Amino acid sequence: MKIADVRRTAYSMPLVNPSYPPGPYRFIDREFMIITYRTDRAALEKVVPEPLEIVEPIVKYEFIRMPDSTGFGDYTETGQVIPVKFEGVEGGYVHSMYLDDESPIAGGRELWGFPKKFANPKLVVEKDTLVGSLHYGSVLCASATMGYKHVAVDKEKVLAALLTPSFLLKIIPDVDAKPRICELVRYYLEDVNLKEAWTGPGALGLFPHALCNVSQLPVLEVISALHIKADLTLGMGEVIYDYLKDGEG
Repeated sequence: MKIADVRRTAYSMPLVNPSYPPGPYRFIDREFMIITYRTDRAALEKVVPEPLEIVEPIVKYEFIRMPDSTGFGDYTETGQVIPVKFEGVEGGYVHSMYLDDESPIAGGRELWGFPKKFANPKLVVEKDTLVGSLHYGSVLCASATMGYKHVAVDKEKVLAALLTPSFLLKIIPDVDAKPRICELVRYYLEDVNLKEAWTGPGALGLFPHALCNVSQLPVLEVISALHIKADLTLGMGEVIYDYLKDGEG
């Protein structure tokens, strides 16, 4: 393979058999259960990187079923999003993500900088209850429940929240294990078709694990539970702060 061929074809690893295709990435019937809870502010201050600012000691714990996504297929994901501000604009900092499919793990980390790790999340309906669980190996790390479709909520408010920016800390090491890329990335959801939005009683338990540390942001009080279904496109990112360059001197 010629040098020009490498330059022309390279966008992911492995070079001749990439883990995922080029985007865009469209999701059909993407289903969320989001448990919003109050946590310890000191715990948040340890994990939210400047120049992001904490809005209040709140975390959104999300379970997401993605049965039909271009390039990434059928998988389930879970993790924590922290409400933050960047230059006065509110959005969400994606703090942790656990999922069961190699392709979106590789694509999410390489392209945007999503903090993805392999685990075994589930989101299912059991009789009258929406149930989310996260196992890391055999160990239960998160358990969430919600009354199934109890009360419809204002779809316009939910849509407005979905259209706010999200933030990621993208880290790619150099060959000496020092950071070669260390950037704050912003992205948006695009072409969102919100199909359903429900609320109801919710509960969330987070349990300690050495390598799946969702419990480091403890649940002090459950504030709300939201169940939504939507079609959407995952927009590409933009670098808004370079930790290796910005602020030098």
